Amino acid sequence: MTAKAFVALVTCFNDDETLNLDATRAQVRRQVQAGNHIMCAGTNGDFTALTSDEKIALTDAVVDEVAGRAQVIVNAGMPATFETLKLAREFDRIGVDGIAVITPYFIACTQDGLIRHFSTVADGVGTPVYLYDIPARTQNHIEPATAAALADHGNIAGIKDSGGGQDTLEDYLAISTARPDFAVYSGPDHLVHWSLMHGAAACISGLGNVMPDTLAAILAAHNAGDHAEAERQQDIFGRFRKDLYALGYPPALVKRALFLMDSSVGASRQPALLPTPAQDAAILQILRSYGLAG
Repeated sequence: MTAKAFVALVTCFNDDETLNLDATRAQVRRQVQAGNHIMCAGTNGDFTALTSDEKIALTDAVVDEVAGRAQVIVNAGMPATFETLKLAREFDRIGVDGIAVITPYFIACTQDGLIRHFSTVADGVGTPVYLYDIPARTQNHIEPATAAALADHGNIAGIKDSGGGQDTLEDYLAISTARPDFAVYSGPDHLVHWSLMHGAAACISGLGNVMPDTLAAILAAHNAGDHAEAERQQDIFGRFRKDLYALGYPPALVKRALFLMDSSVGASRQPALLPTPAQDAAILQILRSYGLAG
């Protein structure tokens, strides 16, 4: 099996906070050129700050720009099943390769409720659906037993794990080992190579927005069987992650670091934390130490 790298693409904005689809298309080209696939409207893509119409326009532009050169997954998750399904059907119409569905947020769900939620969405579209677990942000966690039950659904193809811990990832990987038709996509950037070595089909990386070539190099070395080189690239990736994320909220820092490399991506929509001159200086110092800024 050839493993894949997806980048959880940032969404680009103009100075007035409207969507900048031209800049987003440029970021898509940059990632595809590096050899990476695309996930849009995810956590690193400011999805909670986008309207449904904007998510549709964004996805349409990304799919058009990719033009079949890479795979595209888009997050359709909303707090309510009704709105999630409505949005997923729009993405189904556009023709994405996969629909990720983040667990409902704000609403506390039981595991039975999650099974109903994901099953309803998967029943309503033809595109493969991927569960998306990020409990630190949604306060709803897909228990491994729930993921195993949902793996029996014919249109649920896998899970994106962004829990950040190795234990739950191991539990999801055990399901995939028993069910090869249920893929695990690993989210934690410090576990890219580890997860691939233990059976993950792909990673979905936020940090890849800033270091697309390093991410692609981990995957290329892994797929070639050169695990020493994959680990060397992972070490660079992991050290950069540790240095950057020590400054605050990871998605905001990824977007700001990319902005300092290319201001066309724009700032995040408010009320995202506004960077200070001191924080920008610290980010620039990190970028320069890894050869990412002049």
